[in-house]
This record gives sequence, structure tokens and C-alpha cells, in this order.
Amino acid sequence: MIGMVFDIQHFAVQDGPGIRTVVFLKGCPLRCLWCHNPESQEAEPELSFTPEKCIRCGKCAEVCPAGAISNGVLDRSKCIRCGKCTEPCYAGARELIGRSRSVEDVLSEVLQDRPFYETSGGGLTLSGGEPMFQFEFTLELLKQAKAARLHIAMETCGFAPVDRYLKVKPYVDLFLFDVKETDPVRHREYTGVPMEPIHAVLRALDKAGAETILRCPIIPDLNDREEHFQAIALLAGRLRHVQGIHVLPYHSSWESKLARLGKPKQWNGPECTGNEKIGLWRQALRKLTAIPVG
Repeated sequence: MIGMVFDIQHFAVQDGPGIRTVVFLKGCPLRCLWCHNPESQEAEPELSFTPEKCIRCGKCAEVCPAGAISNGVLDRSKCIRCGKCTEPCYAGARELIGRSRSVEDVLSEVLQDRPFYETSGGGLTLSGGEPMFQFEFTLELLKQAKAARLHIAMETCGFAPVDRYLKVKPYVDLFLFDVKETDPVRHREYTGVPMEPIHAVLRALDKAGAETILRCPIIPDLNDREEHFQAIALLAGRLRHVQGIHVLPYHSSWESKLARLGKPKQWNGPECTGNEKIGLWRQALRKLTAIPVG
């Protein structure tokens, strides 16, 4: 079973309990305006190019089979995303985002961190992109990870068929469930997909007894409004197995990532969110619900 993986992050502490290894899969059905990982959206490998790092050594052009590089300049219309140019680039100007890896290969790397899971109560977190975008790979990885007695968390946007979530539920200890927006019109505008199928998945998982944490990205000038906070609290209050609400602060790193991928900006985002404003958002939510807010 082969999947498209774009990163494996070790010693993570914000993606579930304890010390965790986070496996990031490529491919996502949403197109959030503020997506912090735009390199995760496409299912295929992508070439990231940082021009200011390029020293014009010419090694990349020598190995490019498509003739897509001239004097260090990349012609993306010719690029076949093979990654050959990244191999001799010791300056680190070129990086292939996304590589095919087997379930066994990924799990072998994850299990190297088992001693840290055992001492901290951590484990594996599957993220993306959207893990359900590669459903068969995700299901097999979850099965093998659970057979290895790992604690498993899965971050998800919730936009996939309900039956698929019920199939992975026996192997997931904690769902980190994104709540992007609570107004249907705004949700489609900001993410490109309807909101109701996502909430239907959340309700189905809760009915099946799945533990969840609601992860709420708060974006200045988009969803940092009282009505949204009230709706988050109302949504959480209707769930029997919700463990908490996490406020995810906005940061603008996506803009430089888009530039390195050669993609245009869809909007002009605000500045990064400061700690004071994040604290105010959390305080506003705590006034509306008894569910822990972090």
C-alpha cells in the first residue's frame, strides 16, 4: 500500500497528548483561504523553489530531463516534478514536496519514537492535507499502527463520506476535528465546500462514541466574531464525547510557501496573530462553555 507523504514531524507536542510523531499526507478537498500548508493541497508531488537561495551553479539544469531550468530559473510549464534537480542542490534552493512511501516504511519510522510515546503518553498523529483524501492508505496505516499498540490521533477537516469515518473510527483514539466556520455561506466562501456534510460526520462520530477535540482556526477579519464563538460553543455543547476546544492562531507563513510553489495569492491575509488577541479569543469562548478551551 503506497501513499503520498510530504512530511513526518518528530517530537510534536501540539497535535494530541504527549510526545507525538505527525505524518502529513498530501491531498485535500478544501481550499481554505488561510491554509497554512498549501503544499498539502495537491495530491501529486510539487517542486518548491526558493530563488534567494539559488547560487546559479547550474547543477540542476544538467540533470533536469525536461529542460525546465535555464540559468537557475525554473519554467514550471515544462517541469515534470520528478525531483531530479533537488538532488545536486546543496544550497537547498529546490525541494520536492511529496514522496511515495509504503505503509510499512512510514510505520517503521514512526515506531522509532516508541520510547517517547511510552514515557509521555504520546503516539502517532495522522494529518495533512486531509488523511481521508488517501482513504485506503490511511485505513491500512491506522490498522497497522493500532496493531502495534500505538495511541492514534487523526486531524481531519471532516469532508469525506460518513461511512469512511465509521470504518477508521475503531483505530483512532482521538479525532482532532477542524471547525473552520459555523455560518454555511461563509464556510463555502472561505473553504470552497459546504458545511453541513462536515457537521454530519461530526455528529455521526459522536454518536458512535468517538472522542474529539474541536480545532478552530480563528482568522482576523474573517471569523473572529462573537456569533462564530457562540456557534462553536453551541456545537460543542451538543456533543457527548467532545474533550475540548482548541483555538488555532493565524500565521502568515502560507504566503511565502505559495511563492515557493509558484502559485498566486487568492487574498491578502492579515498579520500574524499576537498572544494577547489569542488570549482574548480563548477567554471569549470560556465564557460561553464549560468545555475546556485551549
